[in-house]
Amino acid sequence: MKFELSIVMPCLNEAETLATCVTKAKTFLQDSGVNGEIVIADNGSTDGSIDIAESLGCRVVRIEEKGYGNCLKGGFNAAEGKYIIMGDSDDSYDFLNLMPFLEKLRQGYDLVMGNRFKGGIKKGAMPFLNRYLGNPVLSFIGRLFFRIKIGDFHCGLRGFSKEAVLRMNLKTTGMELASEIVVNAALLKLKIAEVPTILSPDGRTRKPHLRTWHDGWRHLRFLLVYSPQWLFLYPGIFLMVLGFIISTYLMFNQIVLNQTHFDVNTLLYSTTFLFMGFQFISFFVFAKVFAVTNELLPYSKNFDKAFTYFNLERGLLIGAAIFLTGIGLSVYAIVNWSKAGFGTLNPSESLRLVIPAAFAVIIGLQIILNSFLLSIMGLKRK
Repeated sequence: MKFELSIVMPCLNEAETLATCVTKAKTFLQDSGVNGEIVIADNGSTDGSIDIAESLGCRVVRIEEKGYGNCLKGGFNAAEGKYIIMGDSDDSYDFLNLMPFLEKLRQGYDLVMGNRFKGGIKKGAMPFLNRYLGNPVLSFIGRLFFRIKIGDFHCGLRGFSKEAVLRMNLKTTGMELASEIVVNAALLKLKIAEVPTILSPDGRTRKPHLRTWHDGWRHLRFLLVYSPQWLFLYPGIFLMVLGFIISTYLMFNQIVLNQTHFDVNTLLYSTTFLFMGFQFISFFVFAKVFAVTNELLPYSKNFDKAFTYFNLERGLLIGAAIFLTGIGLSVYAIVNWSKAGFGTLNPSESLRLVIPAAFAVIIGLQIILNSFLLSIMGLKRK
């Protein structure tokens, strides 16, 4: 690499504050004796930002694809430093105080996150909803889903090695790139550190590019999509266990609570819960296979092991067994009906057999079809 450090700033019409940020970054490089460069990733500025950056000796990279994520990815790819520190060019972050980030990178950490809640948020620097709802909630969800001990998922000042960011294989195009960097680092089991940083009010007179609800939803959507366990698997397990327990009991007896009788109508709904749970888990498997085979989630040896145990042939055998069980119960129900002269039956008795029979037929057929679909999706793995 030509430099030890590349300071990358995304830019879209930041003429008011860009010179201040660049001057601070240059001062840091000079005072600390760091061999570095400043890269301005411009996303189509029309207010003279490019001229300002070039006049100050920065390297300007023009990014045609619109979006905060596209802009930063273009800057990362163009960076010629061993390490990269990114920061917004709105003068909200202190480019004079980057040494804590660089020291952690020199110690071998792959990703170093700034934490504004530990470093300090100056008055007016962060909207009320972002400070007390958006950032804390999304950071909590990120820690819960991905087991990352990071207090501020969305700090715009962060550093990483060039090697690490290339391994992350970043895909997103908007503000959710901030979450993707942290999540991919965790999934790849990279070394992550956190340092306090101060957030100041930005120096612009216009409104910021950030849209609170829209961008907040994009961050949440990304966290959910990248965690199929929490989106599909855990809700599916809960529904299946609940449905199985209730259905198994109601197949033989009523449930009576304070003179309230739960009978075959409840059995129908409990088997519906069971089926919904099965669908959730199926979607988890599909999402996991798709994400891994398309390199959205990292590959693991457990992925191949899963295909070894749950292959097409086993799926067909299990599905066929359940399907035939349902057919057998259906035939038995018809025989009982014939004994009654094909007349009117007591629903409380007949439906205890018919509902599980129909459910077994549906689930068995679903397993057979899902097995074929997974076999097709797994071809890319080979």
